[in-house]
Amino acid sequence: MTQGSPLRLGRHEFSGEATLMMAIVNRTPDSFYDKGATWAEDKAFDRVAQVVEEGAEIVDIGGIKAAPGEFIDEDEEKRRVVSFVARVRSAFPDVVISVDTWRASVGRAVCEAGADMLNDAWGGADPELVDAAAEYDAAIVCTHTGGVTPRTRPFRIEYDDVVASAIADTTGYAARALAAGVAKESIVIDPAHDFGKNTFHSLELTRRLDEMVATGWPVLVSLSNKDFVGESLDLPVGERLTGTLAATAISALAGARIYRVHEVTETRQVVDMVNTIAGRRRPRRAIRGLA
Repeated sequence: MTQGSPLRLGRHEFSGEATLMMAIVNRTPDSFYDKGATWAEDKAFDRVAQVVEEGAEIVDIGGIKAAPGEFIDEDEEKRRVVSFVARVRSAFPDVVISVDTWRASVGRAVCEAGADMLNDAWGGADPELVDAAAEYDAAIVCTHTGGVTPRTRPFRIEYDDVVASAIADTTGYAARALAAGVAKESIVIDPAHDFGKNTFHSLELTRRLDEMVATGWPVLVSLSNKDFVGESLDLPVGERLTGTLAATAISALAGARIYRVHEVTETRQVVDMVNTIAGRRRPRRAIRGLA
């Protein structure tokens, strides 16, 4: 069976054949998907307990929605996530805690509270985030956004080759993280579907994801209920699960390692089935015609 590189996400290690579910936990009142369902801390904690029970290896905690909206300063972002990270760390010592932030000061605070991973959805907008990850021996996700400003929507962005741009930017970001002192096995790259991209860009990245996998860096995909799925099928948020799982299957066949998701169980089944078909994973049981 084909194996990738082992992963070390903070204090947690995974083999080269492991595929990981990263469950989204929003500490925001205005998320595009759950509309604030986990804004209250106890509701967010219940969400963590649920996804851990469903088998998520990683929880990704975010204190600011990606879309434009109310300005959230660093202090408010810390109030939303730092103490919550500490609570989750105490209750779930075996889960990887990721925090979705682009700010180095927030990164340092959450790592001090027990986070294992910094998920920078905005492509290195704060160049010191890699230093924060290195200081705490944390993992980092290096994304491609085409240089857009955090929390802005793309408008008529053009690429000569969006996949080539994604590879150049994410591997360049990975090299900066490595130079800053982040361990190689703790660096992940992400094409960042929808971020700095239109639907055609995100579709092409999905279709050619094997080219990102071929760089040798572990690839994370964040596909769940994204606009490129909604526009492809002309479906609103809340009706995009089937399309999301189709894009997930293509990404799994290409060799993606981490899946940032709202629906853990369904995504795990799709990824496991695709990897079993691809010969990377053995069936859980195989008795048909043998017993």
